[in-house]
Amino acid sequence: MAAFNLTPSEPSTFFLTGIPGLEAAHIWISIPFSTFYIISLLGNFTLLCVVCKEQTLHKPMYLLLCMLALTDIATPTFVVPKALCIFWFNLKGITMAGCLTQMFFLHTVSVMHSGTLVTMAFDRYVAICNPLRYATILTNARIAKLGLVGLIRAVLFILPLPLILSQQPFCANRIIPHTQCEHIAVAKIACGDITFTRIYGLVLIFVISGFDLTLIALSYGLIIRDVLRISSKNAHQKALNTCTAHICVMLTYYTPGLFSNLIYRLGQGIAPHVHIILADLSLLIPPVLNPIIYGVRTKELRDKVDKYTCCRR
Repeated sequence: MAAFNLTPSEPSTFFLTGIPGLEAAHIWISIPFSTFYIISLLGNFTLLCVVCKEQTLHKPMYLLLCMLALTDIATPTFVVPKALCIFWFNLKGITMAGCLTQMFFLHTVSVMHSGTLVTMAFDRYVAICNPLRYATILTNARIAKLGLVGLIRAVLFILPLPLILSQQPFCANRIIPHTQCEHIAVAKIACGDITFTRIYGLVLIFVISGFDLTLIALSYGLIIRDVLRISSKNAHQKALNTCTAHICVMLTYYTPGLFSNLIYRLGQGIAPHVHIILADLSLLIPPVLNPIIYGVRTKELRDKVDKYTCCRR
């Protein structure tokens, strides 16, 4: 393994090590990385193409699926290409500006993803609890506005992270033991006081995830209340089936994401490569599973995908 050459002529260069302790296995680790990335791109681009081409799918629910697919394309795209450069070509250098830019976009898309899941929960609540007013409450224009609000919220919450770190002095040893410029990994190589940025990052996790999960839980609480009032078992089943895909997608996103973040910040005595692998999987697995879950659980979408795949055959 070549030693890093950190000289005064490279004041703004950071070095991502990949997965420390597993450098000899980087080539093998790159196989699932690239496989997950390709599958996620194929699945999400297929979903986007089908929804764009099919006029009958230009509905709020499918527009939300498109928003989710866009975040699922962006998330691994901000991480995997650089990780593969590390694994395949040992290209570990990244400028400070590039590192902070990756951090900003990665965390912004994550917050947007969470906001989209909240909107999808509200969509299911209106569809089940107030179906007669669904078309007037959730129009395509309103979904677009909610998406814009989600983007603005994400930018306002995340922008302070790179701005604060850009003002920090960094040590001569600018080695980040990670595959990506994750916020706390970059903060740890700063020589100044990072108490504020650490607290702000931790508060963001609890505030954003806590607020979004509360709204989702409220939506499903109201759905369950209304479903239990229905006497027909078939109606119970039909109503709950419409929520299954969203619940699965929500679990694949929040469970590994929250676990990875908390372990990375609070976990002591856990090997660094475990932290990094968990962080990478939390970004790679949801984009792979989401189009599969919705493709399997949503009959209308599944039929349209089958229509195009059969035509090509």
